[in-house]
Order: sequence, then C-alpha cells, then structure tokens
Amino acid sequence: MLRITDLELFTRASALGSFTAAAHEADLLPGQVAAAIKRLERELDVRLFARTTRSLRLTAEGELYLPTAQRVLETLRQGREDLHGSHSQLRGVLQVAAPSDMGRNLLRPWLSAFRREHPGLNLRFFLSDQLADLYRDPVDVAIRYGVIADGNYIALPLAPWNRRVVVASPDYLARHGRPQTLEALQQHDCLLYLQQGRVYDKWRLGNRTVQVRGPLVSDDADVVRRWALEGEGIVYKSWLDVSANIAAGELEMLLPEHAGEPTPVTLVCPHRKQLTPAVSQLHGWLRERFEGLRPVGLL
Repeated sequence: MLRITDLELFTRASALGSFTAAAHEADLLPGQVAAAIKRLERELDVRLFARTTRSLRLTAEGELYLPTAQRVLETLRQGREDLHGSHSQLRGVLQVAAPSDMGRNLLRPWLSAFRREHPGLNLRFFLSDQLADLYRDPVDVAIRYGVIADGNYIALPLAPWNRRVVVASPDYLARHGRPQTLEALQQHDCLLYLQQGRVYDKWRLGNRTVQVRGPLVSDDADVVRRWALEGEGIVYKSWLDVSANIAAGELEMLLPEHAGEPTPVTLVCPHRKQLTPAVSQLHGWLRERFEGLRPVGLL
C-alpha cells in the first residue's frame, strides 16, 4: 500500500535533487528518505531515480509519475482544507514580506480583504526590494519575483506566467519618440532600479540582452514606476506592476514583439512545517487574484 509520506518525500527529493536535502527538510535521516523511495519503487515496480555517488535524477518513469504524485498530494491537501480550513477561524500572527511595488499596489488591498475574512488573524506586512532572510528575519512567508533556485525553501507558485514588459508614458513618447528596435533603447533615458544590490541595466528581451542607461536610479521599484508615469523615461517592469497603468492608458507597451524576461511570482516559506492553514489559505486566495490579471494573447 502506498504511503502518503513516501509520496511527499519522492516529490521533495525530485525538487531538491538530493535525498540528503529532502531528509534535512523533513527532519529525517538520509537513510530514511532512501528507504521511503525504495518502498515506493517496490510498490510501483519501477525505478524512480537514477542514483550515483555524485548525482540524483529522475528516470523516465519517475518523470512520468511525478505529476501524478503531485496531484494526489494536492487533492489530499485540498481535502484537509475543505474539512478544517474553511470552517475553522484562522488565528495568530502571519508575517508576510513582499517587493515594494507589488506590495503597495496589489498585495496591500488583497491582504486587507483576506484579513477581513479572518478577523482572528493578525497580519504583519513588510515591504522591501531586498530579499528577506526567512531563517533570520521575523517573517513567516515571502512573496518573491523570479525563479526560486534555493531548494531549501518551499516554493508555491502564484503567477508562473508573469513577464517583464517595456513601457513608457504617452508624454515621454510624444517628447522623445517611440523606439522601434532594441538598439534604439540605448538612445533613450531608461529608468533603473537595484536588483540584489546591483543596478539592473542589462535588459533581456527575447534572446537578446540590451545594455541601457539613464539618469535616474532607485533602490525602490515603486519609485521607478512612478517616474515612468511622470514621463521621466522608459522602464522594464513586471507586467503585474504596470498592468493597471497600461489598462488606464497611463503607460504604453513598447517592442511587444520581443518577449520580456520571465518573472514568475512565488510564495516562499522556509520549511514545510510552516505550511499552516493560514499560509495555505493565503496561497489559494492570492493565486486566484493573480490569475485574474493574467494577460490574454499579450505575453
């Protein structure tokens, strides 16, 4: 008979690429994880991982089985929530960290509405474009842009389809013209911000990277978006940050034939034990709202 814990360890070992990392996350010994995988392989009568002393990868059968295991676990998780999550009041404190622009303009009203539905829950909301250290900072979960490469974290997708787009205000374009090529961006004032402590001035569009420049730089991405609204230059921002401004006619997309850099949005927490009912319900609440902003035939 299949054990749910074996399925959980299988999915985490595949995500982390290591039995040791999966064991550390689950507070187990590596041998216990290996034993769980062996049990699962015996039950399925297939080999799920190709293992050497230096690497661990899924076999073709493992790749085929992984989506099924994930669906089973998600169905069980949803069942638990249906039984308990929606009928029991959330209590305690939930501490959330988020990027400045998305936090102020999207997440703030969404989180306020979420707390109104759960008045027993206290929310603490931290905004910064510097990455929170989930092991040191007083934060339960963080909402982040980009691919989460650190396998030590639990990463739950919110908007995996999100991309960056190049935009400028109608006023700026009336004064300076509309760039028709990627190279033309180098002749314009581009609005820049810091990314992981460095100025993000190499914009990746399609299979090209363009070195841009500009007189205005900030460590707060919300400030940069506001500069763009004021006609100070061209900015390369997440679709989620500027979609409302585009819909209102305050910003216009440029060079749409060049796909912007993928910028998925993910909810991150440091350990599976922190996937509390509050975190699980917040994830579902936010994912539904992000999905409502997915562009159709645009990105």
